[in-house]
Amino acid sequence: MKDFIRNFIESPQLTFGTVGTVENVWTAWPEESSLGEIVREGAEKLVKIAVMAEFENFFSQYSHLKEENGKQLVVRNGFHRERNVMTAAGNIRVKIPRLCDRREGKGKKDRLRFHSKMIPPYLRRANEMDEFIPYLYLKGISSGDFSDVLSQLLGEKVSLSAQTVSRLKKQWEIEYSEWSQRDLSTRRYVYWWADGVHFNIRMESEGNCMLVIVGALSDGTKELVAVKEGPRESELSWQNLLLDLKRHGLSFGPLMAIGDGALGFWNAINKEYPETRHQRCWVHKTANILDKLPKSLQPEAKGMIHEIYMSPTRNAALKVFDDFVRLFKTKYHKATDCLVKDKEQLLTFYDFPAEHWVHIRSTNVIESTFSTVRLRTYKTKGCLSRQTALTMVFKLIQAAEKKWQRIHNYKLLPVVLSGEEFIDGVLKAA
Repeated sequence: MKDFIRNFIESPQLTFGTVGTVENVWTAWPEESSLGEIVREGAEKLVKIAVMAEFENFFSQYSHLKEENGKQLVVRNGFHRERNVMTAAGNIRVKIPRLCDRREGKGKKDRLRFHSKMIPPYLRRANEMDEFIPYLYLKGISSGDFSDVLSQLLGEKVSLSAQTVSRLKKQWEIEYSEWSQRDLSTRRYVYWWADGVHFNIRMESEGNCMLVIVGALSDGTKELVAVKEGPRESELSWQNLLLDLKRHGLSFGPLMAIGDGALGFWNAINKEYPETRHQRCWVHKTANILDKLPKSLQPEAKGMIHEIYMSPTRNAALKVFDDFVRLFKTKYHKATDCLVKDKEQLLTFYDFPAEHWVHIRSTNVIESTFSTVRLRTYKTKGCLSRQTALTMVFKLIQAAEKKWQRIHNYKLLPVVLSGEEFIDGVLKAA
């Protein structure tokens, strides 16, 4: 749709009925207009252009249908009733054009109707607003305060009742239930990223967290594999999640799983998918090591750790690894012990394509998804139920999933699945 709109903006010769030319749409606003008003009015006019372009394209497909006397059988018929659509730019007014199908022998259900793909029938909120609501909910905003908060953010009065939010929550719970029961028998994952996401929000059971798994398919796309509430990332919680995946058809685990040092996940995956290789997350490991060093030494230590996992070969990484241990072991053995205990699991990525290293050295795909809310939410006066918190997290991940980056050089993924050997990120010669 973005390219579609851009093409019309760059084509000033096009006209769309009462909207006028694209060239003269952007009229000057009064000097006293606020930036928010300019953005909203600009978005409103741009939507009109796009909707009219859709309509003209649809209408032109039937312009050849005529009666014997030359009159057209399919004609324009004004507009549907104007409606407001809530968007990130504010409430915009939308009027969808309509047509009249005068062909004989066509029943009411068979007659042509125009439906905009950009503004579907009954749409009242843009998708990004439905993505925004779970974020506000996890920030501690109660259902009754949503209208006030959105009104402040969008710069104008927004009507979103507590009943509307409640209906959305119920719909999202249904969506999560259907999604969690989906068939996984055809899925084959190359990589998994796993993490337990903690929020500083009051829940029915304190100490619970969200267990999240994201997977990479053979075509390079990333998708949410599982999200489930569980107590403290325990082995039992993770194993229950993995067993649930098996029950829905996921017979084969990933070739490699990336996660932090929480033993619960690794113990569980060893039991359920023993062939899966382990890769410790370097971001988590770096934070754990630096926490055991004085602040004055942390910049130097961080630089050496970075040099380890950015080394082009395993041998080069091991040399810096040994240097780090020699330098800090005497006075700061806790820091070096933290590094040494996961030595092999930290360097597993060298047995996979170098083009994938940027993706598989850390759980960044999960960390970045929750960067705006994880460990940044305040204690709320109310208490979220387990189901509500789970549903909100599910919707947040669904929104982020649309923006996840595809695996670099994804054409190598089938090669990895076939069992070909990689040495220091390079495919071994036959």
